[in-house]
Amino acid sequence: MRPLINCDMGEGFGKYRLANDEAIMPLIDQANIACGFHASDPVIMQQTVDMAIEHGKQIGAHPSLPDLQGFGRREMKIAPAELLTMIKYQVGALDGMLRGRGVTLSHIKPHGALYGMACRDHRIAEAIADAALAFNLPVLGLGGTCQETTYKAKGVTFVGEFYADLDYNEHGHLLIVTDPGSLDATQAAARARQAIASGYTTAVNGATVRVDAESICVHSDNRGAIDLLTALRKAFRLDEAMEVLS
Repeated sequence: MRPLINCDMGEGFGKYRLANDEAIMPLIDQANIACGFHASDPVIMQQTVDMAIEHGKQIGAHPSLPDLQGFGRREMKIAPAELLTMIKYQVGALDGMLRGRGVTLSHIKPHGALYGMACRDHRIAEAIADAALAFNLPVLGLGGTCQETTYKAKGVTFVGEFYADLDYNEHGHLLIVTDPGSLDATQAAARARQAIASGYTTAVNGATVRVDAESICVHSDNRGAIDLLTALRKAFRLDEAMEVLS
């Protein structure tokens, strides 16, 4: 029951910052860094990379549909071949910044609408898988969906994740919100602990749905992100585990 905690990071643009990355970074294990298509720019990307390296965090690419204005949360019709090049473009840019620091990427995690589309459409999932194969990287995704079956069929390592700050429907899919608000951190952390321990969570309609997760996701733009991350570390006794290892 020692899950990793991942968080989407670097989601600002120019002088604007969406989240307090400086306060969040020490509380996570995996930083999914935006690559410029839904948020971020080269300067923010490099700053976020440097911050993650300073704190010893795993760094993953967080590619998106080309939707800067809609924050990558609007679905688009894009041919799989074109989508593949877009994903490789984003991952390659971040990979170059890491290699300049002597560090390599640890994973890919699609963002927003791209993530949701890959849960339902094997062609979208295949484009993501082909990009992952090009960089020899695992992909974080939602278990029990087209993501898991397609990635595994293509020979890509699949890492399931549980969303601590989102609800699930009766099919085990996420209910995406455009403006994540605050939530009860203690209750959300307890729910995540139960999901990791049992492999199940409760959907919004009361149904029990299966979740296969090795990592827990918290969105940095959630107003209660820091409280939730702190509660998760306490619920899983992660700080105590770190003290033992040191």
